[in-house]
Amino acid sequence: MMRKLQFLRPVLHFLLIGLLLTTLSRFCLFILFNDRVLETENYWYIFPIGLRMDLILMSYLLVLPVLLSVLLPDALLQKCQRFLNGYFIVFLALLLLMELATPDFIHEYDTRPNKLFLDYLIYPKEVLGTLFKSYLMSIVLTVLVLGGFVYGLLKKRRFLFAVRPTAYKIKLLWFPIVAFLLFWGARSSLTSKRPINASNAVFSMDQLTNSMALNSLYTVAFAAYSIKNESNSEKMYGKMDYNEAIARVKKYMAVDPADFTDKEIPFLHVQKPDSIAAKPYNVVIILEESLGAEYVGALGGLPLTPEFDKLTKEGTLFTNLYATGTRSVRGIEAVVTGFLPSPSESVVKLSNSQKDFYTIAALLKQKGYDTSFIYGGMANFDNMASFFNGNGFGKIIDENDFDTAKSAFHGTWGWSDEDVMTRANDYFKSLSEKPFVSLIFSSSNHEPFEYPEGRIKPYDSPKNSVHNAMKYADYAIGKFFDLAQKESYYKNTIFVIVADHNTRTYGKHLVPIHKFHIPALMIGPGISKNTRYDKLCSQIDIQPTLLGKMRMPLQTPMPGRDLFRLPDAVPGRAIMQFHDINAFRVGNEVVVMQPNKEPLQFKVQNDTVFTAVKLNHEMAKDALAHVVAAFQLYQKRAYRLPK
Repeated sequence: MMRKLQFLRPVLHFLLIGLLLTTLSRFCLFILFNDRVLETENYWYIFPIGLRMDLILMSYLLVLPVLLSVLLPDALLQKCQRFLNGYFIVFLALLLLMELATPDFIHEYDTRPNKLFLDYLIYPKEVLGTLFKSYLMSIVLTVLVLGGFVYGLLKKRRFLFAVRPTAYKIKLLWFPIVAFLLFWGARSSLTSKRPINASNAVFSMDQLTNSMALNSLYTVAFAAYSIKNESNSEKMYGKMDYNEAIARVKKYMAVDPADFTDKEIPFLHVQKPDSIAAKPYNVVIILEESLGAEYVGALGGLPLTPEFDKLTKEGTLFTNLYATGTRSVRGIEAVVTGFLPSPSESVVKLSNSQKDFYTIAALLKQKGYDTSFIYGGMANFDNMASFFNGNGFGKIIDENDFDTAKSAFHGTWGWSDEDVMTRANDYFKSLSEKPFVSLIFSSSNHEPFEYPEGRIKPYDSPKNSVHNAMKYADYAIGKFFDLAQKESYYKNTIFVIVADHNTRTYGKHLVPIHKFHIPALMIGPGISKNTRYDKLCSQIDIQPTLLGKMRMPLQTPMPGRDLFRLPDAVPGRAIMQFHDINAFRVGNEVVVMQPNKEPLQFKVQNDTVFTAVKLNHEMAKDALAHVVAAFQLYQKRAYRLPK
C-alpha cells in the first residue's frame, strides 16, 4: 500500500514540515505570552483550533502540487521537479518567516500580522529604518534561522521532495480520495454552507488569545483576500437599508431636523453661531503621534507631559475622549474630515475620497482661508499628500521644505517635532493678516523614538524609549506655544492638540477600550480656561466642537457633535475600529461587532472591566447603522460640501 502512495511522499513531507513549524511556533508564542493567555478560559483551545486552521492553510497550498503529482504522468512530472522543489521551499520559508516576525508584531499591535503588515510594505524606507534601529537583533536572528532552514531544505530536497515513479492508473484511482481529502481540509467542514475562516478561531473575549489559534501566513493571506470586502462593510457585519441607517445616525447628531439642508448629502446641516466674530479666527490643529492618555499627567497618566499639563490651564481639556482607530490615517480621517470609522481603509487612502471629500480645509478655503499641512516626514506616506491636495489643502510643507542648516535633528521619520513646530510658526507669521487653518502632524514619538540630545531629562533608559520620546514631543509642544504666544496671530487663533491614537493598542478584551483613550485640548478665544469636559466623546466630535467656536455660519456633513452644545441628558458616544472589530459605545454600554458573527453587548464598569449583558437589538442596529452609513456615503460620494 505504502509503495503505491509513493507519489504523495513529497506532498506529505511538505504538509508535516508545515504543521511542525506552525505548531512549534504556537507553543513558543504561548510560552512568551502566557501571562495573558492563561487568563482566558479554555485557553488550551488555541492548540486544536490552531491545528485545524493550519490544515486549512496547508490544504490550499497543496492544491497545485497535488494536482500535478496526481494528474501528470511520471515523464511530465519529472520535468516539473525543479518547480516543485522551489514551490515547497518558498512556501515553507514564507511560513517560517511569518512566524519569526510574529512575536515583535504582537508586542507592537497585540495581534498576529494582518493588513497592517501589508500596509507597511508600501513604505520600505521608513519601515526598514525603523526595523534596523529598533529590531536589529530580531532581524539578525531571523536571517540566521531562516537561512539555516532553507539551506537544510536544499540539502535534503531529494529525500524530501523528489518525484517517485508510480503507475498512472494507480494515481488516477487514488485521485478522487486525495481530491476529497484536500477539499475537506481546505473547507474544514462538510456540513457548513461557508468554508471555515478566521472568525471560527474566535472562542474567547481576548483578541490576542484568539489570534494564537491562527498562523501568520494565514492571517496575512486572509487580510489580502479580505481587502475586497473592506469596501463593503455589509459583507462583514450585516445589511441595512440606507435610509434607515441615515435616520439612525441622525438620532445621535443632536441637530434640529430643520437644520438639515440637502437630501443628496444627508448629514449636511448648518451650524448657527450665537454671534458673528468681527475678525475670522485662525485654526491650528496639532495632531500628536501616539499620545495615549496613559502618558498624560493631566489625565492621571505618567509624568511625561509637563508642557501639555501646563497648557490645560489655558483651555478646555477633554478627559474622556476616545480615538476611532489604531493608525495615524484613521486619526487624520476623524480629526480632519469627521468621517465615521469603519472596517474599510481610512478615506485618506481610498480612491473615491481623493477629490471633493469633506475636510476642514475645504470648508474654510471657501471662506478665504489659507490652508496648510505641515509635517517633518514625506507627505506621500500613507497617501496623505494626494488626499490633502485634492481636498482643500493649498500648501503642503514636508521633509524637503526644511532648511537643513537651521534644523535641529533628522531621523528615520524625518525632521524632529521641534523643527516642525518652528517651521509652522514661521509659516503662520508669513501669512500676515490672512486667516489660516493648518494641520501640524508630529512624528518624533514613533518607533525608533529618535530625538535630539539635550532637550529633556530622560525619564528612563535607554535614550530611545517611548517614554523619552513622549517627553520630547511634549517639549516641542511647549516650544511651539512659547513661539506662538509672541506673535500677533496667537490671540486670534483656536488651537487644538489631539492624539491620532495610542502607542500600542492591546488588552484582553475583543476591543481594548482603555487603549483608545486619548487627550484633546482646545485653547483660544471663547474657550473656557482651566476647564475639563468629562463626558464620553469621540475623535469625530472634535472638529464640530471646534467649528462651534468659530462664530461664523457654517454648513458641514459631519455626524459628530458640538460637545459644548450637547444637552446634559444626552449620553456620550464613542466609536472604535480595532482591526476588523467595531465597538459602538453609548454611556457605559458597548456593542461589539465581529465579521460574520452575531453582535455582543457589554456593560463597561471601567475601561478594563466588561460584563456581558443581554443584547439590546435597537442599540445593535444603531451600531450597524453607523458602519453602513459610512460605507454608503463613501460609495455615493455623499460626504462633501454642496457644489
